[in-house]
Amino acid sequence: MRYARVSAGGRAVWGRVGERDIELLSGSPLEGTDTDVIGTVPREGAHWLPPVIPPVFYAVGMNYPRHIAHAGAATPERPEAGYRANNALTGHRSPIVKPAEVTGRFEAEPELVAVIGRTLRHATHDEAREAVFGWTVGNDISARTWQHQDRSFWRSKNSDTFKPMGPWIETDVDALAQTTTLRVNGVTRAEFATGDMVFDPFDHIVEITKHITMHPGDVLWMGAESVCQLEPGDTVDVEISGIGTLSNPVHLEGNES
Repeated sequence: MRYARVSAGGRAVWGRVGERDIELLSGSPLEGTDTDVIGTVPREGAHWLPPVIPPVFYAVGMNYPRHIAHAGAATPERPEAGYRANNALTGHRSPIVKPAEVTGRFEAEPELVAVIGRTLRHATHDEAREAVFGWTVGNDISARTWQHQDRSFWRSKNSDTFKPMGPWIETDVDALAQTTTLRVNGVTRAEFATGDMVFDPFDHIVEITKHITMHPGDVLWMGAESVCQLEPGDTVDVEISGIGTLSNPVHLEGNES
């Protein structure tokens, strides 16, 4: 099943995604509320929102051997996750806005995203696997000059629109058996086995829940093998086979229209 959030009648509504239409639902499948069909909208004209606004936004870095080697970093000895800000989230087809004062590398990283579906504390590996409601696609945008200037990632990773996510949550897929592809203006710039991770999502969920309770709607971004430079005017697509394709144009701040 594919679930999305779209704007309908001026509000955010959950929907079941079909081949042509999105069935609008009366409640949230993540919350177990009433999910009667209350209408439909065509997929092509939909205003896609991030498929979930997480209570907590977890993010993993340096989780693919090739990325680690390229960065000259040490291979992690245990799974660790950081945090990102919800204000950075934006949906499928919405613009990534490059701040006017950003100089240097402005890069995309294609990432698998796990969406948590139940409350977890001290989870086993099997419980962690069962707790994933579904999977979506993320694009981790980074302003590298800011990343190197600041003591934290507060603006380099968390500025508005720096975390496109979507287009939907796929609940029926072996996410770690897929292929991740990054395209800019239709040209493939990176392709890698999605599951070729140092630590998989379930390893991270087990480690997180040793100390922190995870809740339905929490998301866990799993890092990327490759990065790619972006420029205003580009369109960047992140495809994970079996899940979907997240597409966003890149605009310069002040030229969003």
